[in-house]
Amino acid sequence: MRTFEYEALDRNGRTRKGVVSADTARAARRELRRKQLMPVRVDATDTNTGAGAGLSLQRDHISGKDVSLVTRQMATLIGAAAPVEEAINTVAAQAEKPSVKRTLMAVRTSIMEGHRLSDALSQHPKSFDRLYCAMVAAGESSGHLGAVLDRLSDHLERSQKLRSKVRTAMIYPTALALTAIGVVIALMTFVVPKVVDQFDTMGQTLPALTRLMIILSDGMRDYGLIIAAGLAVAVFAFSRALKLPAFRFAVDRLLLRLPLVGKLVRGLNAARLARTLSTLIASGAPVLDGLRAAARTVTNTVLKSSIETVVTMVEEGASLSTALKRVEGFPPMVGYMAAAGENSGRLDDMLAKAASYMEDEFENITSAAVSLLEPAIIIVMGGVVATIVLSILLPIMQLNTLALG
Repeated sequence: MRTFEYEALDRNGRTRKGVVSADTARAARRELRRKQLMPVRVDATDTNTGAGAGLSLQRDHISGKDVSLVTRQMATLIGAAAPVEEAINTVAAQAEKPSVKRTLMAVRTSIMEGHRLSDALSQHPKSFDRLYCAMVAAGESSGHLGAVLDRLSDHLERSQKLRSKVRTAMIYPTALALTAIGVVIALMTFVVPKVVDQFDTMGQTLPALTRLMIILSDGMRDYGLIIAAGLAVAVFAFSRALKLPAFRFAVDRLLLRLPLVGKLVRGLNAARLARTLSTLIASGAPVLDGLRAAARTVTNTVLKSSIETVVTMVEEGASLSTALKRVEGFPPMVGYMAAAGENSGRLDDMLAKAASYMEDEFENITSAAVSLLEPAIIIVMGGVVATIVLSILLPIMQLNTLALG
């Protein structure tokens, strides 16, 4: 069936607008008359029919960058007092990607059928996650949807910027590491065997380092595919095991105990929690509801368990700052800034400042680590290549010594 947007007059002469599903425009008009509505205008809003349309919507997925852009555009239009349905229609009309246009038109159709914006967005979980919908729902409940969308777009843009910086910073070290691995594999599987063959006819005992390199070279040449397959199976098994709650919890606990990685994981998750909670509270959501929604941004299961403890303590009457100080895992700054916000009545501002500080700290540490990673890879690569070259040169030096003797 197709979807038709209609404008009709009811029995009292008032204009009614909405959406109706029917096979043809004539059938849509007949359905309107059955509902005692006089059709004035009936226009098709989709081009897909039947199961194909449903499958198309299921396949549509809006990237994080597109969601951020769409949110900013909706915030601008709704903040300018445009109706939600018209704002979404305007954003969809200027969307360049078909998937974005189809998804927004589906959201618009749901709104015209009487659903709230948050409910319409929740029908597309691949594009708009539960946290996004919770923040939109908070804005609808508080009557400040435009302001909430503006804060949400700031949040999404900041998150996209942080992910983009980390991704960009890792391109060169990753390419360098892959090149180094390729060079070592080429040396061990092609160069070393051919050079070593020249020493087999001399009847001399080769140095220990050379014999070790020969063993490694033979192993890589004879069992390289088996080793690669084993590594692939191990990676696949590890990724599957991460879906088991107990194993994931153990891995996350190990990550928190690592010297530098643990600090980064704590800081990043705490920044997400503080930033999201700040946005929700500023949008008019109660602290407890905001805390439940913000907990979804915490990816580390150990820290998520701590947040669940915080939620329980707040439900029992404890303040947010007290609960945050009592649980382990999060940086002390979160609890202290929450206490300052509760005392001053500016909890959202204090949490936002805490989030900004931790995001800056994460960015600085990440930048420093990446800058140190590049020379570390070069040093390791140079050491490995030097060892291989030395294993080849040692027999030659040994022969020269015997010849001189």
